[in-house]
Order: sequence, then C-alpha cells, then structure tokens
Amino acid sequence: MGELANCPTCGALFVKGVQSVCQKCYKEEEKAFETVHGYIRKKENRTATVPEVSETTGVEERLIMKFVKERRLHTTHFPNLTYGCERCGEPIGEGKICNNCKDELRADLSLEEKIETIREKQDRESKITYFSVNRKDKR
Repeated sequence: MGELANCPTCGALFVKGVQSVCQKCYKEEEKAFETVHGYIRKKENRTATVPEVSETTGVEERLIMKFVKERRLHTTHFPNLTYGCERCGEPIGEGKICNNCKDELRADLSLEEKIETIREKQDRESKITYFSVNRKDKR
C-alpha cells in the first residue's frame, strides 16, 4: 500500500505509490510529455538539446530531464537530450554518473580494498608472533 506524501510540485496531499506526484500534476506532466515528444519526433528537431526543446515547447528543463532519466525519452533516438552527471556535471544520457566518474570510483574502491587486505594481513601476523623471554636475562 502507498504512503501519504505531499506532492513535490504543488504541495498537495496524495497517496504515493507508482506515481511520485499528485494526480493533477501527473496529468500536467503527461500533457508536457506529449508536447515535448511531439516536438522532438519531427525529423528536423531530433537533434535538439534540452534548452532548445524547453525554449520552443515552454516545458521546464527539469521536467524534460526527468523524462530522460525515467527513460521515457531515449537518448538513442534523441542523442542531444542529456542531463548532468551527479558527481561532475558532465552531460550523460543514462544512469546517475558518467563513465569517467565510474572508473574513478572503481579505482578508489579497489585501492581501499587492497589497503584493507594489507591491514588484515598485518593484524594476523602480529597476532601469531610469539615472543620468548629468558628469565636469566630479565634480572
């Protein structure tokens, strides 16, 4: 069952389930989607960027980017409809971060894993080392 939430667009109370906005705002978003999709479906507009589409259709850029993120508008058909990487801001067409940031994060995680392995090895070695004390030398 859905949870009770405020619509992020208009603030109205609604039951949050499949939709992330209230019914009224959902209908407005659908109307905006049809406007955007109708515009970029035309052959001469397929290479339009998000700002160009927004300016021509009057639909907010954030809403167009939402359609791309939700994969309602595919960047394979409309290659210039991109949004910024959440880490560095580079234009991307899918996911949350760009390939460069993914590679950096993988490298950092790999390095951290190696460091952790070395620490664990040092801990094991220090635990199995035995020291003997000669009682005669102790005096």
